[in-house]
Parts: sequence; structure tokens; C-alpha cells
Amino acid sequence: MKEQEKFNFEQALERLQMKVKNLESGNLSLEQSLKEFEEGIELSQKCQKFLSEAEQRVQVLTNSAPESNSV
Repeated sequence: MKEQEKFNFEQALERLQMKVKNLESGNLSLEQSLKEFEEGIELSQKCQKFLSEAEQRVQVLTNSAPESNSV
């Protein structure tokens, strides 16, 4: 995967799912499989980063939100 390629979470996840399908098909050579696996790892890490950043944003928002005393 090229360094300058930028994806949002949904695009990265979709590409990761395609890599998994390709690997599961069993139709790739060893070299192709290794390349797909490497790119899949990169995409997985990118997805994890997106999720971690989203979780941090949610925590910041919930910690800064005024507490409601109403039931």
C-alpha cells in the first residue's frame, strides 16, 4: 500500500475485507498472498487507529458534557 494513500475508516475496512476474501480464495501464489497479507496488516492497523481516535473523541465529549440531574 502506498504511503500517500489516504482512506477513511469505511474505505480502509472495505479494502481489508477484500484482502481477506482474496486470501481465503486460495487462488493466489505465495508471493501474492504475502503481499495481500502485508497490506491487510497495514489496513488493520489503520482501522485500529481510526477506532482508537474515535474512542478518544467520545471520551473527551462525554467527560466535557454537563451532567444532567434529571431522571
